[in-house]
Amino acid sequence: MSAPQAPARVREMVLADCDRVALIRVRGWQSAYRGLMPQPYLDAMDPAADVERRRSLFARPPEGVVNLVAEDEDGEVVGWACHGPYRDGEVRTADAELYALYVDAGRLGTGVGRTLTQESVRRCASAGHARMLLWVLKGNTRARRFYERAGFRPDGAEEPFEVDGVAVPEVRYARPLNG
Repeated sequence: MSAPQAPARVREMVLADCDRVALIRVRGWQSAYRGLMPQPYLDAMDPAADVERRRSLFARPPEGVVNLVAEDEDGEVVGWACHGPYRDGEVRTADAELYALYVDAGRLGTGVGRTLTQESVRRCASAGHARMLLWVLKGNTRARRFYERAGFRPDGAEEPFEVDGVAVPEVRYARPLNG
């Protein structure tokens, strides 16, 4: 049995983290969405292409968007979360949204995702948001259980999402932040 890993440290993302975040995000999609999305789409995902997107978004982040990374005791980035104002179409609302949460596959179940989620929730509550919303693939039972353990509940909203002509429905989860 291996020794327990030290808790991850959370900090704001810097430009130098883009390569690692892109790799974690793409590998996360390829792992978590296997069987939920068309496999050719997942196979075609390229971390190098995602790096450019991460850098572009980092250079000009939309107002209020916060990118956090979790790093291990050696300073390696092992997780990424992104949150900001909730988007209802093109309109930003007073609610917060957890846009993304990905953890290195080798660190799943070690508390990295929980630590990132708690920090995002803390920051959004401190910013005065009354609730935090997120969208998760309806068929992603592992992620849904994770979010439910973190205090999120499905609120009944569903959205169609299409990937390469295949319907991949999402459900919305909500969590009150104050009180």
